[in-house]
Amino acid sequence: MEYLGFCLVLSCCMKFGSSVLSSDASQAPAPIPKEKLLVLTVATEETDGFHRFMQTANYFNYTVKVLGMGETWKGGDVSRSIGGGQKVRLLKEAMESLAHQDDLIVLFVDSYDLIFAGGPEEILRKFQQANHKVLFAAEGLIWPDKRLADKYPSVQSGKRYLNSGGIIGYSPYVNRIVSQWDLHDNDDDQLFYTKIYLDVLKRESLNMTLDHKCQIFQNLNGAVDEVLLKFGTDRVRVRNTVYNSLPVVVHGNRNSKLYLNYLGNYVPNAWNYEHGCSHCDDDLLDLSQLHEYPEVLLGVFIEQPTPFLPEFFHRLLTLDYPKDKLKLFVHNNEVYHEKHIQRFWEENRDVFKSFKVVGPEENLSQGEARNMGMDLCRKDATCDYYFSIDSDVMLTNRQTLKLLIEQNRKIIGPLVTRHGKLWSNFWGALSLDGYYARSEDYVDIVQRKRVGVWNIPYMAHVYLIKGTILRNELKERNHFVLEKLDPDMALCRNSREMTSHREKDSPSPESFHMLRSLKGVFMYITNRHDFGRIISTANYNISRYNNDLWQIFENPVDWKEKYIHPNYTRIFTENHLEEPCPDVFWFPVFSEKACDEIVEEMEHYGLWSGGRHEDKRIAGGYETVPTDDIHMKQIGFDKEWLHFLREYISPVTLKVFSGYFTKAYAVMNFVVKYTPHRQAFLRPHHDSSTFTINIALNNKNTDFQGGGCRFHRYNCSIESPRKGWSFMHPGRLTHLHEGLPTTNGTRYIAVSFIDP
Repeated sequence: MEYLGFCLVLSCCMKFGSSVLSSDASQAPAPIPKEKLLVLTVATEETDGFHRFMQTANYFNYTVKVLGMGETWKGGDVSRSIGGGQKVRLLKEAMESLAHQDDLIVLFVDSYDLIFAGGPEEILRKFQQANHKVLFAAEGLIWPDKRLADKYPSVQSGKRYLNSGGIIGYSPYVNRIVSQWDLHDNDDDQLFYTKIYLDVLKRESLNMTLDHKCQIFQNLNGAVDEVLLKFGTDRVRVRNTVYNSLPVVVHGNRNSKLYLNYLGNYVPNAWNYEHGCSHCDDDLLDLSQLHEYPEVLLGVFIEQPTPFLPEFFHRLLTLDYPKDKLKLFVHNNEVYHEKHIQRFWEENRDVFKSFKVVGPEENLSQGEARNMGMDLCRKDATCDYYFSIDSDVMLTNRQTLKLLIEQNRKIIGPLVTRHGKLWSNFWGALSLDGYYARSEDYVDIVQRKRVGVWNIPYMAHVYLIKGTILRNELKERNHFVLEKLDPDMALCRNSREMTSHREKDSPSPESFHMLRSLKGVFMYITNRHDFGRIISTANYNISRYNNDLWQIFENPVDWKEKYIHPNYTRIFTENHLEEPCPDVFWFPVFSEKACDEIVEEMEHYGLWSGGRHEDKRIAGGYETVPTDDIHMKQIGFDKEWLHFLREYISPVTLKVFSGYFTKAYAVMNFVVKYTPHRQAFLRPHHDSSTFTINIALNNKNTDFQGGGCRFHRYNCSIESPRKGWSFMHPGRLTHLHEGLPTTNGTRYIAVSFIDP
């Protein structure tokens, strides 16, 4: 009986529990259909920020209605001061026709500085879970009236203060709020909403609350450190680490707009690890489909002594772009470079459509010169693009100009970096005082571990700007002179922020901020291709005759390209060397330019030794087998020469004398001059070295007759030395040798006694 009674009680309990659960399930609200969500936003101009907003909205299939497009903005600079009332007025007007739709959910958000990270279903679900009729975005900083802070309801956890950049609610309730607006367009929208929220009776009657824990709205101002990117397979989310939430709407309010730009490089589907860049090919301009190529003004700026300037001009000349579509403007601030520009102008003045040079005699500042160059394009209706490039940029990709134009952005630059360093021509973030800060992705972008087209806050050295943008959005003449900023920083600030210049008859300073127009022009850097590098101009000494010779430390890649023989690497890949005599190896090492400049440098110095035995330059002051020479140390080139030996001679030594590891150290490094009337030959001798190199610096039968080297032990002579090629042979014991007579002209060789 007890057992039957227990079963009866258990059965009754189970039925009661089942009925309770069934009752709860029947009371749970049905999901709101996404068709019942309408996004309203205000945009008076189609800025870059607006297009980004719409791109994310379209990705999630939001229904968006834009208010105020084409109106004059009179709501002030809301990123810097009070204002924004125009948004409330426009929303009030729009709600008049929507107020009767009781089941319509209205989402009102900003557009210039906001992106969607999730879809309508998610935002409606979270709104239902909030269980209020109206939900405002929340933030941790109070604006615009800090005196109202104590009047806010206390919260145990979450953000306490209202932000007007995001509102979601049932249409009738939103209408009841905005219908109270009776102020001016330049009054403050956030203060208006705040006062309604702080009124206890209104807050309760309208069933309003704030999104305290960022379930729907994430305001970035004051909260940048709370936010991380969360990478998924197809989408990237923003995660609030404090509340462990995934906000649907991300708002770069006030001083956080640049951080929003960073997030927008990824969220929601701009870039991820699986698929890379998803928008890089959007709106590409196919040059092959154009009737004719766009016209480009090249603005070249030489603001300090710059190594390898002739090579810089040569790279410009070899860009793969029709030269009849290129105009050239050059500002040169250095007297030293006038000879280089003159030579380039004389050789190529008829190559370009036009060629204008402004020299140091004009005494223009960098900012003034850059304003002048940009203004030439702005005033020329036929100028389709302005391509600004500093003389320290070496474009190694001949397609650079085409690739930038095809990317079809308002302002875009190619990524260029300094060899072996993380130094580049862009910043991924700015510090609070507006200077350099490293973004989380900076290193990956520089090293091309993340490849794409990146919205960034600062770029310099080289960039392309559309001519239409100069004439419509950046139409003030001065963009490079601003406070104490350098010209490139001034341009970037002027491009991405508000207009800060007053024209004649414009409003007074007190009221000007209410009328100035938003620019918000996005700047992009692309690393989709290798474009080139930035050379170092530090420590560039122009007191010598051929100053680039000394750049082997500062700019080793450019030094190698200019001064090392083009076939040097074939020594190792194709065994491109010869052995004309036993253990005498012959290989290319110096370019024609290197040979010529070393000879020029020595002749410019001019203090040849005369081939005398007495020689104070060496230990002991006596040379047994003297030559008519100048030591590398005499011209201050000894450190550079020893580095050349380590970098370019040591690898050859290891190849041909297997097992011998050279220190590549030499005390005796010199250039010898052979002439019939001073010193024509050199008697048989051994060198005080483990091995010797002997590099021919000019051409036989063109610059001299005769010459060569004979090795006695093997009765073997090399009588046709090639310019830029080196002999390498043992110095002591086995390779007694002599310099054969030079019968006409002048012969030059560079010699090192290595590992003495």
